[in-house]
Amino acid sequence: MSLKLSVESEIKKAMLAKDKDRLRALRAIKSLIMLEETKGGAAESLSEDDEMKLLTKAAKQRRDSADIYKEQGREDLLAVELAELEIISEFLPKQLTEEELEVELKKIIAEAGAEGPKDMGKVMGLASKALAGKADGKAISVKVKSLLS
Repeated sequence: MSLKLSVESEIKKAMLAKDKDRLRALRAIKSLIMLEETKGGAAESLSEDDEMKLLTKAAKQRRDSADIYKEQGREDLLAVELAELEIISEFLPKQLTEEELEVELKKIIAEAGAEGPKDMGKVMGLASKALAGKADGKAISVKVKSLLS
């Protein structure tokens, strides 16, 4: 089932349950999907890869906003962002643990033949594609840097 169909199904369930917070987050996801589909020159429906990129971007935006609200002491807005992040995360693949991430990155480093910090760009390109949606780009970058040093 495509992301759009599963989100629409979840919207109906949230409406029936009168869950306003979940409904708001699901509508935000649907809105992102519809905007992406109606972009000029876009394909009629999004590929699974495009859907993951869209969800990953939305999750990153929520995390960044939550960090800002936490710094500013805005607990009310922080709670909203974290609730939306949790719902968006339901549609993302399971995130890798730090140990799993390290194992995957070691494989990628070996594949790329990387030997030191100068090869970070090459490794990051491969890692970003291979681990899209499974790990945060920032976490990948930090781990690659430590492994190549």
